[in-house]
Amino acid sequence: NKWGLKSSDSNIDHRRVPNLQTFFTRRGKSLAITASGEDYKPGDVVAWDLDGKGMTHIGLVSNVYNETTKRYLITHNIGGGAQTEDRVFDWKIIGHYRYF
Repeated sequence: NKWGLKSSDSNIDHRRVPNLQTFFTRRGKSLAITASGEDYKPGDVVAWDLDGKGMTHIGLVSNVYNETTKRYLITHNIGGGAQTEDRVFDWKIIGHYRYF
């Protein structure tokens, strides 16, 4: 399979970005991917392709607003603990979702 495993792994599968994208597409709402920061609202989920080769990442749009860039910050954890930063357009966006 894609992960190099012989079977599913219940310890990690629920955290894999492609699996989360499928969940949000089926159970939430898939939104347009745009270059406008105002389209990314608090609570939205954003998925990225970090390297153009399928290394994926996911984050949540926070309620913290950056007056300079006129957009909400992203809360994500790329390995150094949760961070809230202005990173929505730092990588190629491959998914934008809303789930209520």
